[in-house]
Amino acid sequence: MSTGNESRVSIACIQMQPEVGAKSRNVAHATELISEAHARGARLIVLPELCNSGYVFESREEAFALSETLADGATIRAWAALAARLDVTIVAGYAERDGDLLYNAAAIIGPQQVLGNYRKLHLWGDENLFFERGNLGVPVFHTPFGRIACAICYDIWFPEVFRLAANGGADVLCVPTNWVPMPAQPAGLPVMANLLAMTGAHSNGLYVAAADRVGNERGQPFLGCSVIVDAHGWPVAGPASATDEAILVADVNLADARRHRQLNAFNHVLRDRRPDVYRSVGVG
Repeated sequence: MSTGNESRVSIACIQMQPEVGAKSRNVAHATELISEAHARGARLIVLPELCNSGYVFESREEAFALSETLADGATIRAWAALAARLDVTIVAGYAERDGDLLYNAAAIIGPQQVLGNYRKLHLWGDENLFFERGNLGVPVFHTPFGRIACAICYDIWFPEVFRLAANGGADVLCVPTNWVPMPAQPAGLPVMANLLAMTGAHSNGLYVAAADRVGNERGQPFLGCSVIVDAHGWPVAGPASATDEAILVADVNLADARRHRQLNAFNHVLRDRRPDVYRSVGVG
């Protein structure tokens, strides 16, 4: 709830194990976990990438059969009804069908209505066989507790995504994800995805809520390690287990996102940018 210059909200990241092709089971399980997160006080709830369908498709035909539209998809309707009943905002990944095109997407659903849609900009691996690259940019969605933007999985490997969200006024970047192991990951150090979430949060003064999946699907292992990061860049919940389902909950003040962009009396992570120099060397 927002009071004066404060904007406090409890954020949850749901780490779950979907089963490819089992949409009804996945949605029912997600509903249980969303309800549990709500019972723990969460009002902004983030679920993994493609959490209703599973991730490792054998063919485009399978991906198409598991897709749905934002306007009237059965999963979207179920999430919208749940958001209304619990008075929560849900950000969750699904395979979006738009005519004959498929997108790896996330629905942003408030208690009153579907607020909008995000389409993954940067496709990973075999996703390129099934999905189109996102064409909606990095939109910012307004809620009673603050402004939210989205990225999906591989998108956070690109600092421009964080910067677009911050420049658009976002307070928190919600990241439905299906992180997979990276080559040459040293034992004993945080996984690369966690480091990228922390760096992006710090460099842009954003909260980051990244909800990953766990398990092994058709031979593909997933990392878990969901995390909620504050606007200084430090975890306030997680990283979660690499193997087990979990619900992370953090009570945060989204107003701090804008405050923490001011690092000291002189330095501000957005105002200090030098686009005049970047343009001159062909960056961006």
